[in-house]
Amino acid sequence: MAGTSGSAAVRIAGIISLIAGIVFVVAGAATWVLVSSELSAQRITVSDDAPFLAGDHVDGPFSAYAEAEVIDMHASDATEGRTYAELGGLVREAQAAGDEELAAELQAQRTTVMNASFLRASLFTSVVAYGVSALVIGLGVLLILQGIAFTRLAGRAVPVEAYRPTEPPRTP
Repeated sequence: MAGTSGSAAVRIAGIISLIAGIVFVVAGAATWVLVSSELSAQRITVSDDAPFLAGDHVDGPFSAYAEAEVIDMHASDATEGRTYAELGGLVREAQAAGDEELAAELQAQRTTVMNASFLRASLFTSVVAYGVSALVIGLGVLLILQGIAFTRLAGRAVPVEAYRPTEPPRTP
């Protein structure tokens, strides 16, 4: 059996690939289910003015992305397109000019943009988690297929002697 010692290594590699693949698929699926469950528990509905999936319950990557985009649109509308940093500068300018009423209004807009940013970041984190879950599941499937191929190849191993040349290689 000295000529087929490589088949044991191939078989072990195949078994390890199979086990790793199963672990990847289970872990990816569990993460997908957990993220879906947590999003669903928040009882978020995609706004009616969303460009897609309007009215859909947020419990998946596409609905989470759609709601994140709507939040950005609403925050931008509420602040005339100004960013958190721009509003901070305007608040300071209004305070320096002594216009506390304008400063308070701008600070309220700044708070709106900040909250929108936090909500969008949370929803985008969910979208990324879905992507990573899908990637892990896909890699798990590939590892399972690789494991199956390796274990089948190990059963069909050809002795090493069959590949030895009968005469030394020629050098030019």
